[in-house]
Amino acid sequence: MLLKRFSIVFILIIGSVLMFKPSWLFNRLSAHSPEVLYSVRTQEPILALTIDDGPDPSTTPRILDLLLEYDARATFFLLSDHIPGNETLVQRIVDDGHEIGNHLTDDQPSIRLSVDEFEQRLLHAQDVLSQFGEVHWFRPGSGWYNKSMRSVLIAHGYRLALGSIHPFDSHIPSSRFASNYILWRAQPGAIIVLHDNSNRGHRTADTLEKVLPALIARDFRFVTLTELSEQAQGKD
Repeated sequence: MLLKRFSIVFILIIGSVLMFKPSWLFNRLSAHSPEVLYSVRTQEPILALTIDDGPDPSTTPRILDLLLEYDARATFFLLSDHIPGNETLVQRIVDDGHEIGNHLTDDQPSIRLSVDEFEQRLLHAQDVLSQFGEVHWFRPGSGWYNKSMRSVLIAHGYRLALGSIHPFDSHIPSSRFASNYILWRAQPGAIIVLHDNSNRGHRTADTLEKVLPALIARDFRFVTLTELSEQAQGKD
């Protein structure tokens, strides 16, 4: 009985840490792995919006329309297996002023791959994505990575980007929750993580419809990861 209570308390503590994600936690993570981008320290009212798992012809166009309407830039972490047949859509992402990042070939936890398989999938996705422009950013599936993955990424000139605002849109099917969470957590230099593809893409579009005008009214600008990173370098 005591063990069961301890387990429940432990789960609640971990859940609270994941929910509230205090800034000191990201500062510790950044200090431990400076080559991984979680957020940027800046007083400029800028946010980096990142969208994973696209493209999807049923959801990505609406997301792009909203970004265009509010003059917002984003970084799209694309799955290379989703690109065949959607090349025109990927080209529109680039033409609209957004940047694309490498999210490997399909939607699965990258950390489960062997080092060799991880490198093979990274390079295969790179071959597909590089047809549309330069690709410098990588985000692992499910957000987990290890030292071996980091070494492969560095060898191939990639920077690993995670984020500081995760509104649990992959697990909580509520645009209202995601919107309120983003509005609550938004601060200069933060990186927002949302998802495209199927129902998650529809929820992301609904979320953007709420948060883009609200944050712009608070004088925030939405920039790409590269622009956010350059802002940090300019402070050095």
